[in-house]
Amino acid sequence: MSAANTAFPNEGAGFDEPELFSVRYQPHRSLGPRGFLVVMGIIAGISFVCGLAFLMMGAWPVFGLFGLDVLAIWWGFRLNFRAARACEEITVTPSVIRLRHVTADGTEYREELNPLWTRLTCEAIEDFGVQRLALEMRGRPYVIGSFLHTAQREELAESLARALAEAKRGVVRSAV
Repeated sequence: MSAANTAFPNEGAGFDEPELFSVRYQPHRSLGPRGFLVVMGIIAGISFVCGLAFLMMGAWPVFGLFGLDVLAIWWGFRLNFRAARACEEITVTPSVIRLRHVTADGTEYREELNPLWTRLTCEAIEDFGVQRLALEMRGRPYVIGSFLHTAQREELAESLARALAEAKRGVVRSAV
């Protein structure tokens, strides 16, 4: 048996297992689509006016270079928005930890880990906080929260540590 399976056999099967922890997070972007249009409109307007001034002075190649600047800024924003499509999901139940990671290009990776054999490892620097967070099973690390801010990574580590401890203790089921 491998350390992690790439399929979720229990998904949608109707098991009544309680979720101890569940989270979905993705990179934060403060500029939305409307803000992007406003910023690009302002940049294009300023570039056009400045380029027009150079065109009137006879330096016509500069007009085209201002257009290339606008194109480069637009391309940089598009790459940034593409990177924001990445996301990670973590679900912890008493018998399984499900990891789902979607990259910016849409590639999806799924892993299932046994919570009894999994430990949470945090690499922290005193002045900077948690720098790396990983779930480790059988010596193989599964890095999580790589695009989160340090404070968010610390919060995720605390919540995940509580959920793992609860999964290792076992779930108390009442007899009905």
